[in-house]
Amino acid sequence: MGEVVSVKVDRRTKEKMRRFSNVNWSETIRDAIRNRLNQEELKERHLDLRELQEASKIADSIRKPSPPGWDSTAEIRKWRDSRGRKL
Repeated sequence: MGEVVSVKVDRRTKEKMRRFSNVNWSETIRDAIRNRLNQEELKERHLDLRELQEASKIADSIRKPSPPGWDSTAEIRKWRDSRGRKL
C-alpha cells in the first residue's frame, strides 16, 4: 500500500474534473509527480531534458535506414563467425 498525499484544487478545476469522470485522476496526478521527479533527478545529474531531446533528434536525423533485404541477424552471425576463426 502506498502513502497518501492530498492535493487541493480550486472549485472550477474540480468541476471540470467531474465532467471527465472517466479519467483516473489519481493516476494522472501520480504520473505528473513521477514525471516531475524524473525532471528533478535529471537536473541533479546536471542533465538538461531539452538538451537530451535535442540530442535524440540529431541522432534520429543522421540515422540511415537499412538497405532493403539487409538481415541484421545474418550480419551479426557473419562477424561473430569471422572473429572465431581468427582466435
